[in-house]
Amino acid sequence: MCNKFVILYIFFISSITAQTITKEDTLLGSNTVYRNWWNVTYYDISVKPNFNEKSISGYNRITYQVIKDSVNNVMQIDLQQPLSIDSIYLNNQKLNRYTQQGNRCILSLDNQVLHSTHTLTVYYHGKPKVAINPPWNGGWVWKKDSLQNPWMSVACQGAGASIWFPCKDIQSEEPDNGVTLSIIVPDSLVAIANGKLTQKQKIDNNFTQYTWQVTYPINSYNIIPYIGKYVLLHDSINGESGTLITDYWVLNYHQAKIATHLKPNVTKTIKCFEHWFGPYPFYKDSYKIVEAPYLGMEHQSNVAYGNFYLNGYAGRDLSGSGWGLKWDFIVVHESGHEWFGNNITARDVADNWVHEGFTSYSEVLFTDCEFGTQAGNEYCQGVRKAILNDKPIIGKYDIKEEGSGDMYYKGSQMIHMIRQMINDDERFRKLLRDINRTYYHQIVSGNEIELFIEKESGLNLKSFFQQYLRTTQIPHLEYKLYKNEFQYRFTNCINNFSIPIKIIVDKERWITPTTQWQTISLEKSVKTVSLDKNFYITLKP
Repeated sequence: MCNKFVILYIFFISSITAQTITKEDTLLGSNTVYRNWWNVTYYDISVKPNFNEKSISGYNRITYQVIKDSVNNVMQIDLQQPLSIDSIYLNNQKLNRYTQQGNRCILSLDNQVLHSTHTLTVYYHGKPKVAINPPWNGGWVWKKDSLQNPWMSVACQGAGASIWFPCKDIQSEEPDNGVTLSIIVPDSLVAIANGKLTQKQKIDNNFTQYTWQVTYPINSYNIIPYIGKYVLLHDSINGESGTLITDYWVLNYHQAKIATHLKPNVTKTIKCFEHWFGPYPFYKDSYKIVEAPYLGMEHQSNVAYGNFYLNGYAGRDLSGSGWGLKWDFIVVHESGHEWFGNNITARDVADNWVHEGFTSYSEVLFTDCEFGTQAGNEYCQGVRKAILNDKPIIGKYDIKEEGSGDMYYKGSQMIHMIRQMINDDERFRKLLRDINRTYYHQIVSGNEIELFIEKESGLNLKSFFQQYLRTTQIPHLEYKLYKNEFQYRFTNCINNFSIPIKIIVDKERWITPTTQWQTISLEKSVKTVSLDKNFYITLKP
């Protein structure tokens, strides 16, 4: 509830900073002056869903530290309609000076001294937005399993975590010390979340509370409950950093699928990715894979799985090469996000190629691990048909706008070309492992990753990243053959574009074209030129 003073106060502040407060996309996507002065250190969340009413109630106890002077001690908390705030307490004292404005709450606070730590508890309830087509259309998922038992979860990467709980809903914010998520459900159901189960407590009226704890920083869209008739297989693997718990939670009538499908796929996947990327980033929180009422998502230490226990992408090979039907796409792709997306998180969604490009390339690396480098190459070449080149991979910053969906497979082609240019798989593997070690549990910009790759690879990649991330043009290698001469240049590209590529003319050669014609003498006269298929470039005679 808000008194007249706060309404007038917020109107005054809004008038002064109209560009910030009234612009919806900026409030969604930028670290505004109402967000940037406080840092979340811990979330303590409690939620109780009502399946029949499709409603939830609960609270989030937000521990935060003041990291810079604020603008009039005004704070923005995000909570999307139609959810409503019941009350707010600051350091156990009821707070009255706040107002809900659309999908956020604006608070007026006192005593926000630099470096001080506070606890803000927000109680809320309502009927959250229902996910129409999860995970792509986000919201709360209310379904029934094939035996008509309640089956619930959330998918919220695009929509934001504030679609189901109050938080600082921006991708650059992760609670430094982790999260506790308590889920209250009927005794007949099981509730699962990120991290490890710390308490299962019987409470009144035939309900049980499951409390899960995450010890690492975690992005809010990754904090996810699953509720249903689950059974557990508790297992482990011997990983690079010791014993890694690998838990399998499936609907009770799918228990046999763990041994026949999930466990072998997960074990191979973790082993492969530890080889290429370094140790799994969340050993203390374990790895778990949970059967979900939608296709899949990368929820940290809590992978959502809904691929029907089939190989491929719901039984399809996205590459058309045949290799994509030899492994489970959701296990591989969503597990790959533990390194890229969860361990390394892009500061702005405009740079989500850092998540999706590297993770899509993890599909190539898994194919390589299992079936050899040529198989990985063929898979990588096969998925090119999904690239649209409709708009640049990088979106607009500070307004929560992603770029093209090409961040997946065009991003993967970029990384594959970097591998070819390095031309040494051990050096390339070291690069991937160094990225994960250097930016361990960190928020990064896409530009930081670009500069790191350029420095560590020793390659001049400025024009390469500009071309593939920020334009839709795919370079042409234009060439002419005249007797024993081969002339070549790049076209359909930015002015200074130049990278080394491998071709076969009179023999296999490395050349470094620019946008200016160059000529080399051949050892013999030839009529055809071919380009190494691992380069996402077209040939133009």
